[in-house]
Amino acid sequence: MFMSVAQRLEFTMSIQKISGFVLFIIGVILLINGMDTSGSVTDRLSNIFTGHFTEATTWYIISGIASVVGGLMLFLLGSRKALV
Repeated sequence: MFMSVAQRLEFTMSIQKISGFVLFIIGVILLINGMDTSGSVTDRLSNIFTGHFTEATTWYIISGIASVVGGLMLFLLGSRKALV
């Protein structure tokens, strides 16, 4: 019924790995969506006249990259056990 400290630590670490994986997947989806919308007619016209993508597309791409990097870091480094 009650978990020991070691079991709670392992459970916490597995939640961190799962959270990192979910964040990674969300980042990939945002990045794909941003790259897809960068080819839309609206973004092409914006790029022709201003030289920049629309603000929404830029945020999709930036947040996608940040989520992928953060998710990978959480997934790979979140499972380290603290030294006591």
